Amino acid sequence: MAQRKHLDDFLRVRIIGRLECGRTQLEVSEELGIAQSVISRLWQRFQDDGNVSRCYSTGRPRVTTPNEDRYLAVTAKRNRRSTASDLSRQLSSATGTTVSRQTVYRRLGHIGLYARRPVRCVPLTATHCRLRLAWSREHALWTPQQWSCVMFSDESRFSLQSDSRRTFIWRAPGTRYHQENTIEQHRYGGAGWLVWGGIILGSRTETCMFRV
Repeated sequence: MAQRKHLDDFLRVRIIGRLECGRTQLEVSEELGIAQSVISRLWQRFQDDGNVSRCYSTGRPRVTTPNEDRYLAVTAKRNRRSTASDLSRQLSSATGTTVSRQTVYRRLGHIGLYARRPVRCVPLTATHCRLRLAWSREHALWTPQQWSCVMFSDESRFSLQSDSRRTFIWRAPGTRYHQENTIEQHRYGGAGWLVWGGIILGSRTETCMFRV
């Protein structure tokens, strides 16, 4: 059975030559082992424009223009918590171009922006930092014997509100800890204190507490 395959220019010329000599497409197909549908399309094209060389397609045209790609990038950087669907809707509203979520991901990925979970941190003030530094300096010269009497308790968190931690932001690789890519830890409905590193020193308990 004839197999369909790509033809080089020399073979295309041979096919056209045989057809011009009066051979039928079926005869040429059986002689050269090429599907008749391939020969039929080649012959039709030759009759239309006189060309037998293979046309190479550049692929599907891009849906967005370079200006629209820049619009997506600027919008994502201005509001890093925007979802791909949000950006798609904003682009459609601003330019009239409708794209899918996957297209948004690809366009932003080309410039190095990816959807990642933001870093969550406790919002410490200058006073908190000063107290932490003072505590560290106070215990910096402790001996192993002194630290052997210390037991660090686990940090506990109590939340009265849901926190799925499924928020994503758009950021470039290597910028995880940049200020614009961090989110302050949830304040949990106004609970005034966060227990951080409670420790038991011999017969007494010392707890570092920082107001949030």
